[in-house]
Amino acid sequence: MGKALDGVRVLDMTHVQSGPSCTQILAWLGADVVKLEAPGGDITRRQLRDVPDADSLYFTMLNCNKRSITLNMKAGRGHDLFVNLVRRSDVLVENFGPGTLERLGFPWERLREINPRLIYASIKGFGEGPYTHFKAYEVVAQAMGGSMSTTGFEDGPPLATGAQIGDSGTGVHTVAGILAALYQRVSTGRGQRVNVAMQHAVLNLCRVKLRDQQRLAAGPLAEYPNDEFGAEVPRSGNASGGGQPGWALRCSPGGPNDYIYVIVQPVGWAPITQLIGRPELADDPEWSTPEARLSKLDKVFQLIEEWTIHHDKWTVLERLNAHNIPCGPILSTRELIEDESLAANDMIVSVDHPERGEFKTVGCPIKLSDSPVQVERSPLLGEHNEDVYLRELGLGRAEFANLKANGVI
Repeated sequence: MGKALDGVRVLDMTHVQSGPSCTQILAWLGADVVKLEAPGGDITRRQLRDVPDADSLYFTMLNCNKRSITLNMKAGRGHDLFVNLVRRSDVLVENFGPGTLERLGFPWERLREINPRLIYASIKGFGEGPYTHFKAYEVVAQAMGGSMSTTGFEDGPPLATGAQIGDSGTGVHTVAGILAALYQRVSTGRGQRVNVAMQHAVLNLCRVKLRDQQRLAAGPLAEYPNDEFGAEVPRSGNASGGGQPGWALRCSPGGPNDYIYVIVQPVGWAPITQLIGRPELADDPEWSTPEARLSKLDKVFQLIEEWTIHHDKWTVLERLNAHNIPCGPILSTRELIEDESLAANDMIVSVDHPERGEFKTVGCPIKLSDSPVQVERSPLLGEHNEDVYLRELGLGRAEFANLKANGVI
């Protein structure tokens, strides 16, 4: 059986993380993704190298299942070859700075003229307005999208999250836009623009904080552990901020990740009191209802932590889950990369690479019953030049050699 996106040809002009994370998902789902790089290659091939003269993990973990070609678009013949590539593509994805393709002579109007069925997806830092031409990186997007102001503890500075919600989060949003445009093209026969801004993607992921910003008009947010509330949603540490309170609690032996996150639902309170050796609190009106506990959540979690601190997080996980109490141990990066269940679910996979040997990477989180994903290694720089230029675009070998000698490819 074929893949979900068999027959979809993607011209990948992205670099670093936000764009490659998008096109890697498209490749995993079966699209033929051709990564178009300048002759010098994507800068992340060399960034954060751990193996000399080999593509970095930064590059290999974001460019699996793709083909690579090189092209100098500023060269005259390079311009023509690009036109041919656009003509045969279904999707073009880029995350250059604003106006880059326009300066090369390829605004949306020109691309649509070359290929009316083309879906042209752009990832930028910001939408139209005063920030349009500002540079954006992962944590810049977090800063300006609402994440940092609401992350951390109230007496500390704003913090970045370890999850790459600005880059890879935007990539996932862009995948959604591309798939929607491909579906609409079935009925219209026309391509269209897909624009996703990193700031906008982060804001979408922070929507519950905008919910709480509006709830502040009615008074303090009871679900937050903060003592004081001003005109803005405060940083609230590890509080869930939702209808069910939760907190990260210390466990034995007290290492940096010896914690477990515990959520206290109404139905979970009685079994929790049994586990912690305080069964009398199950019926005590000062503790027995969610409303009674809401004003002293710090004391609630202190009581539970006085129990968890004497057990390792895996024991706590087992004992809480025996009573259907929502919880999760804080897993370190080492624990994740060695997790047998994640490997069994093809979420941590081993890949062989001709330059760096075997490395581990994250598998595809989207599981389709009729389109299983086989993660394949990232391409070497220009590895598929002959496939694309000779066999697919029909260049002669003499011209191909000449273009290579003159730095066009």
